[in-house]
Amino acid sequence: MTYRIEVVGADALEACRGVRREVFVVEQRIPESEEMDEYDAHAVHLLATGPQGPTGTARFLHGAAADKKYGHAGVDGATTAVLGRLAVLPAARGTGLGADLVRAVEAEALRRGLAEVYLEAQTHALGFYERLGYAAYGPEFDEGSGIPHRAMRRALQLRY
Repeated sequence: MTYRIEVVGADALEACRGVRREVFVVEQRIPESEEMDEYDAHAVHLLATGPQGPTGTARFLHGAAADKKYGHAGVDGATTAVLGRLAVLPAARGTGLGADLVRAVEAEALRRGLAEVYLEAQTHALGFYERLGYAAYGPEFDEGSGIPHRAMRRALQLRY
């Protein structure tokens, strides 16, 4: 199956939220008020679209928004993209779309002059991110959803 991944603006935010709603609110039972936060207005959003419409999404924060939300974790928003809200609908899982979304976030972060990606992975997804070159560090924690997480980082490099 072929998907198109692109950075989208506010006009496509509801499509991104629709994917997130299905994955996080319906499947994982995270309250919608927690999932749809004020940082959406400051994030860079990516949307994957396939033959059936919106299929996956991710967002990243940088700059002042990353400092405000993740400064406690030592994130420097001037150099770091904070990847979050990575979601792929069930029909597209196992196709490589999740990895493609992460790589698209990395490419956009590099394009914006950022040097690394930080994320807080659900522990069941650690292997997925490790296969993409991310390293977990620090203790397991609950960021408020009741789902255990670990912090992860990956330095970005220009690919030739």
